[in-house]
Amino acid sequence: MMNTRLYQKRKIVNWIGLVLSMFAMFAGLVVLSWILYVLFKNGLQALTLNILFESTPAPGVDGGGLANAIVGSLLMVLFAVLVSMPIGIFAGVYLVEYSRQNWFARLVYLATDIMISTPSIILGLFVYAIYVAQVKHFSGWAGVLVLSLLATPVILKSTTNMLMLVPGGLREAAFALGASRWKTSFSVTLRVAKAGVVTGVLLALARISGETAPLLFTALNNQFFSLNMNAPLANLPVVIFQFALSPYENWERLAWAGALLITLMVLFINIVARAFFRNRIAT
Repeated sequence: MMNTRLYQKRKIVNWIGLVLSMFAMFAGLVVLSWILYVLFKNGLQALTLNILFESTPAPGVDGGGLANAIVGSLLMVLFAVLVSMPIGIFAGVYLVEYSRQNWFARLVYLATDIMISTPSIILGLFVYAIYVAQVKHFSGWAGVLVLSLLATPVILKSTTNMLMLVPGGLREAAFALGASRWKTSFSVTLRVAKAGVVTGVLLALARISGETAPLLFTALNNQFFSLNMNAPLANLPVVIFQFALSPYENWERLAWAGALLITLMVLFINIVARAFFRNRIAT
């Protein structure tokens, strides 16, 4: 009798939890669908070829595009990934394969968790204080530095999590065959976990692609087309922020187009990378 009552109680609790979970999922999908609908509706109307070949217009001027902002964002994100990816992956390999959970590893784990949860504007102010205020000008390199600080802990955390999931038997088998620790780390464990590591890099890329607040304190903006990383550099997030708050209808249209471009770029990178690495893993 008691077992029957306990079973009924668990069924009721399970049903309530299932209903609440389905409701939360449905609410999230509704909000996401609404956001994407508004974004595509307004973004597609403003999306033209001029967006890709013309620079941002002056206030009150019709036409123009986002070429300078697109190139600036690509440059900063590319350099940030080139800096943060090896640091995050190598640090993750060291923490899992070499540190053996010593005090230094625990300190790095704590610092990583703190950096992941720190608001991006705080890191922007930090880079402003230690770099921008010292050289007395905004620059693309300052933007690269703050984006690297945002991306590195995400890559490091995902790398350590994926490497910890690799069975210890694979390491032991490699050691039994005479492989050194570094050879085992990079040719066995990292190779097995590469899909998860790539996912971490993609998550970091998705995070830094739309960051606005830290770039306001580092790269700022540039109305003209420029490849000079040692000067203020145009970028899509800041341009979207400034144009969306402007009283000019043309700027607002360009802001919608820029928001749609960021969404499509992140989606495209994720799809291509997942398809590419799926084939590599299968082989």
